[in-house]
Amino acid sequence: MDNNDKGTGTVVIIILAVIASVLVYRSFKVISSGGFDRGKEIISSAYEQAQKLAVKVYLPQVYYDEDNPGSGDFIEHVAQTAKEQIPGMGVSQKKKTEDEMAIEDASTKKAIIDENNKAIQTKMTAENQQKVQDDEQKKQEEELKKKQEEEAAKAKEEAAKAASSINIINPIPLDSLRDFNYLVKNYFVVDNNTTAEKSQINVDEFWSKDMKITKDPSVPQILIYHTHSQETFVDSVPGDANTTVVGLGNLLTSILQDTYGYQVIHLTNTFDLVDGKEERSRAYDYALPVVEQTLHDNPSIEVVIDLHRDGVKDWQHMVTEIDGKPTAQIMLFNGVSRTKMNGDNPSLPNPYIKDNLAFSFQLEHMANQCYPDFTRCIYLKGLRYNLHVRPKSILLEVGAQTNTLEEVRNAMEPFAKVLNSVLDGTNKTLQ
Repeated sequence: MDNNDKGTGTVVIIILAVIASVLVYRSFKVISSGGFDRGKEIISSAYEQAQKLAVKVYLPQVYYDEDNPGSGDFIEHVAQTAKEQIPGMGVSQKKKTEDEMAIEDASTKKAIIDENNKAIQTKMTAENQQKVQDDEQKKQEEELKKKQEEEAAKAKEEAAKAASSINIINPIPLDSLRDFNYLVKNYFVVDNNTTAEKSQINVDEFWSKDMKITKDPSVPQILIYHTHSQETFVDSVPGDANTTVVGLGNLLTSILQDTYGYQVIHLTNTFDLVDGKEERSRAYDYALPVVEQTLHDNPSIEVVIDLHRDGVKDWQHMVTEIDGKPTAQIMLFNGVSRTKMNGDNPSLPNPYIKDNLAFSFQLEHMANQCYPDFTRCIYLKGLRYNLHVRPKSILLEVGAQTNTLEEVRNAMEPFAKVLNSVLDGTNKTLQ
């Protein structure tokens, strides 16, 4: 017991002594005045109160106030007091539990943090692994795409090579064409309003002209247009441009681009329509500024093709067979800016007449050797027909109004092959 406890005990003893003295004094007075029995009762009561006070002070653990209804019964009071006083129970137990809870809270917090870190690390690892997989998949896809593109380019190159391979099955020596009359008779048809001059019709000059171009798919090198866009065929569908010469131009454009690798500009303007009505009388005048503007904007263009179909008598059907397919015959058309009546026409100058004729001749000569009966002739007429825009300008007539769409479409592949052989110089190597 420490000093505080001793001091408290001394005070209590003094208080008890005072109370006892007071009780004895009061008892004595009661006995003196009221009798012995009343004094005995007071002394007994005082003793009992002193006993309770002593227990409450020195043994608070077992003190039970039966007069206080909030104390419960005695057994419950003793049990609760024991829990509070005995080590491991009561207040001590509660304190210990709080300490343990504090420890458990810290442990739980650490465990949660560790678990979160573990979850974050797991997620980051999974994301990194997924990224590696995605990158690998992307790499594989890019490699596959590159491989496919390379294979497609190779296949296209091989297809172009196969397509451009051309066989001469009907050799025509140039010596036989040096005779002017023979040349005109076998290669040309001269319109009644003009003449064929030896100064312009010379096979050696035709052959010496270099028609080869350096192919560059990055820029347009061929222009196709239609002065007479409304020209149709026997089974054309009214209102469907794809069944007219315009549709034929679409097909030729595709073959030249997809098979031979040229970049082509195809104009689909309707130069022969005025206010919704067909009008051909000034179609060449309407076409010229558009063609010139296109050439100005695309100076890389070297070849200009005005694609038509011919107009013949209804009983005429100009068709041959190539590779087992019914194929419309073609005709190359040249304007020489000269008439029988007036001679050379200075109002329609064409500095490229000889170049135009040489280009047509080399195409005709190659076609005659590879596809006999495919070409009808080179037709010469007195006007200019906008062929002065480039040295390699031609007006191409494919079949006529009596041909079917199938026949004229079948003519596009052999023509493209012949054209390519002239533009890449193959025609010269096979001669």
